[in-house]
Amino acid sequence: MRIAIASDHAAYELKALLAEWLRADGHEVADLGTDGPDSVDYPDYGYRLAEAVASGSAERGVALCGSGIGISISVNRNPVCRCALVSEPLSAKLSREHNDANVIALGARLTGIDMAKACITAFLTTDFAGDRHARRVDKLSHPPILETSR
Repeated sequence: MRIAIASDHAAYELKALLAEWLRADGHEVADLGTDGPDSVDYPDYGYRLAEAVASGSAERGVALCGSGIGISISVNRNPVCRCALVSEPLSAKLSREHNDANVIALGARLTGIDMAKACITAFLTTDFAGDRHARRVDKLSHPPILETSR
């Protein structure tokens, strides 16, 4: 699978370990940065990752920052991306099965390497269930027009 991975400075060490692990597992990995501890802005890397997934150059994405929150918000600004912030494998599995998530976000300050690997494994090995979930997922990119009351 073609996987893009990106992080801010708080998660660059975890990113490097995960990229190496994913490559060893046979995946094609595009490391979109950052590559050191110098402070950077997580939205820059979230947008870069979102573009890789939205353009099709990556099938899935792994987004990392200190908490996972900021980078997940930036990835989700792209309407093609469905980024799920997870902290354990069941959430990662359900994000694929029910939400057809194409990006997973993890917080390096909150998630250890073994748990991160377990989450990513669940994310990469779970298929989208479709059926009733497909209608809901479609609404994520095409929200209905709601009437507002005055």
